[in-house]
Amino acid sequence: MNPSRHLTRLAALAGIAAFSLSLAISSSAQARELSVSTVLSDAFPWGQAAEKWAELVAERSDDELTLRVYPNSQLVNGDQTREFSAMRSGLIDAAVGSTINWSPQVPELNLFSLPFFMADLDAVDAVTGGAAGKRVFSAIESRGVVPLAWGENGFRQLSNSRGPIDEPGDLDGLKIRVVGSPLFQDTFTALGANPTQMSWADAKPALTTGAVDGQENPLSVFDVARIDQVGQAYLTLWNYMNDPLVFAVNQRVWDSLSEEERTLLREAAEEAGAWEIAMTREQEPERLAAIKARGVTVTELDEAQYQAFVEATQSVHDEWVPKIGSELVEAARADMQGE
Repeated sequence: MNPSRHLTRLAALAGIAAFSLSLAISSSAQARELSVSTVLSDAFPWGQAAEKWAELVAERSDDELTLRVYPNSQLVNGDQTREFSAMRSGLIDAAVGSTINWSPQVPELNLFSLPFFMADLDAVDAVTGGAAGKRVFSAIESRGVVPLAWGENGFRQLSNSRGPIDEPGDLDGLKIRVVGSPLFQDTFTALGANPTQMSWADAKPALTTGAVDGQENPLSVFDVARIDQVGQAYLTLWNYMNDPLVFAVNQRVWDSLSEEERTLLREAAEEAGAWEIAMTREQEPERLAAIKARGVTVTELDEAQYQAFVEATQSVHDEWVPKIGSELVEAARADMQGE
């Protein structure tokens, strides 16, 4: 073989190899991982929603865009009320978060915590899917976070270790563990209880020792966390407030994504949210049956009993509607009435 031709061929092969390596490096550099915060692990529907989102994004992007889920609020050292602030500042790229936990930074989210405002799932769906839901998403976006889709933690039910609760007077003097929201404090104070704010890590020992008498959480949390095993022998189904979840991304992260990536991220969030909502609702009857089978006494309110709680918390509405925004609350009423 002609030596010069051989050298030329070697040079060409080297060039091809270098080009292939460059493509591989470029492809690797383009692959991106976003951190996703969530409060609960995938033992709960909430955590499963985040994992489903991550699964769909990885699958549809061929792993060029991936979401790494950090459960148990580990990105904020266990303080779930700091999650929104951390995402807004960029310490967290994305989250599947609770309207309750984010409400200190986004007051409009207190709409869902107004006691006895949304009586059933149809009402919740009307609000999240209506004009009020759009207003809430706009309020979130105005604070540097882009909301993409709704999920569901569910209606929060009341449990305690003392006895059945079917009227406001049954709460007199009971120490009830609540999340870190002033609206929750006001609601239980209006009902005659002694609301005690504490993290869930502190709550379980407090329930075990009787330092607090009761707590409120969705059925999925009561069931999976086996709250009945820490003395909570009485459960009241009262649907006093609902806690939708929100799939969201930091604004600067969102702006750095291509249009194709944004569409993929949003569509995957919407699909994961719809999947998790359906799953959560489908599992509720089975969860309730399991809770009853473990010996928990379950009280369901009739219409008159429910109305007694509505009337007992009217002062909370009077105080909080202006804080949330009267126009937003009226938009939610219109959504629920089908207007």
